[in-house]
Amino acid sequence: MKREKTKLFTIGVVASMFNIHPQTLRLYEKEGLIKPTRSRGRTRYYTEEDIERLEFILTLSRDLGVNLAGIDIILRMKEHMEELEAQFQKLVEFIQKEISEAYQRDESIKSIVLAERKDLFKVLKNR
Repeated sequence: MKREKTKLFTIGVVASMFNIHPQTLRLYEKEGLIKPTRSRGRTRYYTEEDIERLEFILTLSRDLGVNLAGIDIILRMKEHMEELEAQFQKLVEFIQKEISEAYQRDESIKSIVLAERKDLFKVLKNR
């Protein structure tokens, strides 16, 4: 089985990429805004996902003037929204599967769905 290689970046490379001081990255880590992986020798390594998150953090900070506490709140809200979106997508897929199975099992459901579609088209057409 082949393992996919993930690009890793050191603190110096990341600091250089974004024209920030490595201490800024250490501060972001201390505040829990980013969580780089560590080698056995405790060297920080940033993944491409960490880089994307850092770009978002810097946009909030530099472009929008959001302080670290605000950035933390925004990141938590963003993560929560992504979790909710994933749960919602699973629910939609479940409902679609259930409707599809019921639709195939019961002929009367087909006529209800078709009637509802016609009514919906009438409403949309009259707008």
